[in-house]
Amino acid sequence: MANGRTALVLGGGGARAAYQVGVLLAVRDLLGNPTENPFPILCGTSAGAVNAGTLACYAKNFSAAVESLAEVWRNMHAGHIYRADVLGIGFGGARWLACLLLGWATGGSPRALLDNQPLRKLLAEKLEFRNIDRCLESGALYAVSITASGYTTGDGISFFQAHPEVPTWRRKQRAGCRAHLTVEHLMASSAIPFFFPAVHLNREFFGDGSMRQLAPLSPAIHLGAEKVLVVGVGQANDGMPRQSSQVYPTLAQIAGHALSSIFLDSLAVDLERLERINETLSKIPRNLQASGDISLRPVRSLVISPSERLDCLAARHAGALPWAVRMLLRGLGAMNRHGGALTSYLLFEQAYTNALIDLGYKDAMARRDEIKSFLAA
Repeated sequence: MANGRTALVLGGGGARAAYQVGVLLAVRDLLGNPTENPFPILCGTSAGAVNAGTLACYAKNFSAAVESLAEVWRNMHAGHIYRADVLGIGFGGARWLACLLLGWATGGSPRALLDNQPLRKLLAEKLEFRNIDRCLESGALYAVSITASGYTTGDGISFFQAHPEVPTWRRKQRAGCRAHLTVEHLMASSAIPFFFPAVHLNREFFGDGSMRQLAPLSPAIHLGAEKVLVVGVGQANDGMPRQSSQVYPTLAQIAGHALSSIFLDSLAVDLERLERINETLSKIPRNLQASGDISLRPVRSLVISPSERLDCLAARHAGALPWAVRMLLRGLGAMNRHGGALTSYLLFEQAYTNALIDLGYKDAMARRDEIKSFLAA
């Protein structure tokens, strides 16, 4: 395994995860279309779990795996992920309304606004999870983890398949659990709260792994990563001027803000924590670090994130959504410039996903020297 313990960390973000595919296409081209997998450790959360799971299933041929991902995302439609027809949207809305109005009588509660069974069907058709064991045995893969959030315990559980020497772990509100990964793990990890239903795994129901994920880099580090390439799906707001507003925020604006908090904020905090630890370790003599008395170790990181605001990009392509979905989002206030954040997570349409892939490719190529140096054996 030429690249040692290099990890790829792919976070959540719904349709925004198409950006990750653009970055991976650039990595493939920069490395000369390799068969060998440059990321022996793969960690995915939410929609990033789908991308990481695909790479893990086909780790024996990295270029082919990336091309397979790109084909799916370039031809994406909302109907591949959730029922986007009038009946599907109508039934989902009617169930919510009935439960909210009559739940006191029926004892029921609404499960989700959207029916994501099409995603389960797509994953079952495209992925062969038995290949993960084969990739581990051949050395093409060292470990893969999929993180989901337990609704009962509030813990973030990283379900992982890995080399036998990798131990499980337990920390405050997070744990690593060895498992044979299936479609259900990907469905649980990508179950965006309120929009997609929770999935029952082992003893509890799980939802989107980005919820309450205090340390997004933790699974990669516990799995033995020495270097971590992180592909983010949010643009930092540093330096952006504050804007005044006298208009009360729409439901879509509030929901988009909440989802951005779930998907984006914890990663920036964890990266800052990693930098502080690396700086502290750099001041400790090497002989003391090598003595084994210090459990921490330095971990290099490289972050690739969008150079443009994805909510603005989504607003330009929102018209590509099916009519029924547009009507639903318009009712929530998501079809104007203030509701672009919510739209950016649900806009699984090829006009938008292709724009994201192209942006990811461009952003990665703009940093080609950094990437090539980082991935050098």
